[in-house]
This record gives sequence, C-alpha cells and structure tokens, in this order.
Amino acid sequence: MAYRILTINPGSTSTKVGCFEGEKELFTVNVSHDAAKLKEFQTISDQLPYRTETILTALKEAGIDLSTVDAFVGRGGGLLAVEGGTYRVNDVLLDHAVRGANGVQHPAQLGSQIANGFAKQYGKPAFVVNPPDTDELTLCARITGVKGVYRNVHLHALNLKETAIRHSQKNGWKYEDKNYIVCHIGGGISISAHRKGKMIDGNDIVGGEGPMAPTRCGSIPAVEMIRYCFDHADDKKGVESLCTKGGGFVSHLGTSDAIEVTKRAEAGDAYAALVWDTMVYQIIRWIGAMAGVLHGEVDGILLGGGMVHNKGLVAAITDACSWIAPVTAYPGEFELEAMAAGAIRVLEGAEEAKEYTGKPRWTPAEIGG
Repeated sequence: MAYRILTINPGSTSTKVGCFEGEKELFTVNVSHDAAKLKEFQTISDQLPYRTETILTALKEAGIDLSTVDAFVGRGGGLLAVEGGTYRVNDVLLDHAVRGANGVQHPAQLGSQIANGFAKQYGKPAFVVNPPDTDELTLCARITGVKGVYRNVHLHALNLKETAIRHSQKNGWKYEDKNYIVCHIGGGISISAHRKGKMIDGNDIVGGEGPMAPTRCGSIPAVEMIRYCFDHADDKKGVESLCTKGGGFVSHLGTSDAIEVTKRAEAGDAYAALVWDTMVYQIIRWIGAMAGVLHGEVDGILLGGGMVHNKGLVAAITDACSWIAPVTAYPGEFELEAMAAGAIRVLEGAEEAKEYTGKPRWTPAEIGG
C-alpha cells in the first residue's frame, strides 16, 4: 500500500504544500500570502486561520481531496531541542509551536498547527519530521570557553538528514552505518557532521555561526564583534539583525541574491569576487573542521541547497575537499519529500513515532556547569 501524505512548510510570505503517494509526488504548490495582510497579525500563530484558508483554496483548485490523505506533516518550528526523528503532534508540541517555546518567532511554527487542524478534521495522524531544533550534539560540541555560555545548534536538519538518507539508499547503505559531512548551501548555510545516524556537530545558523552566508555574518572573532557593536550598534535588535539578516552578502554588497553576486564578479567586480571566494573558503574550512570531528572517517561529503546549482561552487569544494571523501552534489532541497518520507516510515512500521515531552534534550545542570 502506498500511503498518501500531505506536507506543509510555511515560509515568510508563502507556504510550500505537497501531496505524495509513497515516493511519488502528486502535487506541489508554493501558496503565496499577501505580505501586507500578514503584517496585520500581531504574532506568527495569529496567521493560522488566514494561511489555512489560502492553502485550502489552492488545494481545492488543484482537486486534492483531503479525505484521501493518510497523514499530515507540518514543519516543526518553535520547539525545544529534540533528538532527530518523526514526532507525533500532541498537545505539548502544539502549545510550544503556538508560543514559540524556543524563543525564535518563525513561520515554521505554523506547520504543525495547520497539519493538526487537517488531521483532526479528517481523523488522521499529524507529524513533524526532524524539526529545526533537532539537536544531537556531543557534550564537547556544546561547551564553549565561557562558563554558562553554550552552543545551541540550529541547522537545516530536515534537508541535511534527508540528503544523507537518500545518498545512503542510492548506494545500498544504511544511514545509521555511515559517517557524512552534509552541507546545505542556500540562503542560510549549514555544515554538519553525521556519525552513524546522528548529527553530532554543526554550526548555529540562527546565532550567525559558521560560514558567511547571503544574509548572515558567519563566525566572527568575539572581541572584534564586541568592539564593532560599541562603535556602531544602537541596540540589541540591531546587532542581532546584523548577524542574521544584514550580514554576509548584504553587509558587503547590499544584496542577498547569490546569482547577482556571481554575475557582478564575472563582470569584473573584484570586491564581489572576493566576497564570493571568501564564502566558499569558509565553507571549505568548516567542512575540514567536521572531518576532524569524525576523526577523518568520512564516507561522503554531500552538498545540498539552492546555491549548489552553481557548478563553480561545487567544483571549488570538490577540488579542496575530495581528499577527505567523495563529494556528491544534490542541488536544491528535499524538505517536502523528507517530511512525507518520515511519516511513511512510521506508517509502514519501519520507524516508531516519538513523543514530544516538552523537556529539552539537555540542560546546563546535566553538563555540570
């Protein structure tokens, strides 16, 4: 039996929706939402009725009958740190999604809420798969050089893990038997180390850590950043925005468009070329760091995300890193497919659905700090 799954992935001004039957994609659409209308809502969760209505309209126009769907899967934003896997949407998970228990207000919070609404209406289960707060770090990866300051990882966990799973399946392997360095290179950049099915290290993209990205500053020497803030920043929000929205390409070149940056570089803009090369250099450096975390035992370096369509980027990384392990490019993303696949694994009995308890995967007290 091929299970039919509806997947919901809300973004800033649109929601990606897909319907899958087994691995077969039946329908996908990027439902646009009126930006002015979204601004009328005080919180992210207040957008729920409006987004649901526009999604239902798009599904009706496409002839998708929700009564034929076996499970609904939403993006799992707003949660506390959890182990990777497929989680059944329960009351605690919904409460945390509604209020953004992790302190990050993001449209992904609406994914589980929309999925749960459809699931209740049609008497089917609702899930989230490898939510953004998936955290499988080792203790050494979590502790910093300042007591009381810890690394909280935020990565493109859904796409990173699905890329590794698909690469394993393509080669007749099990994800749980292999070690990978998996990169998502797009509007944000995630570089992660996967050891036997666990994502044991990576950069905190929400915190601005890692390589420079189109809108993110990347890792910066702490003292230099402190000096810059005292000299230039007006308030805390301004500093946070610089790290996560106004850094990277935006800070240097006034644009977050990677295609524009490469065109400017090709047209002879030396500074645009330098900024692009610096981003690639930093990606390579982080890949090398993850190789060290895995003790050099790496079965593959996997590249995903929108910028991986750039052949020059892939060639530069391959040239610098193929001595570590074979480099394989998977341009774009598998987020909708990953959400469907996670639900199908549970429905088929290949994986057991996890229960979200509302308790973070770790606390400072457990570390002893």
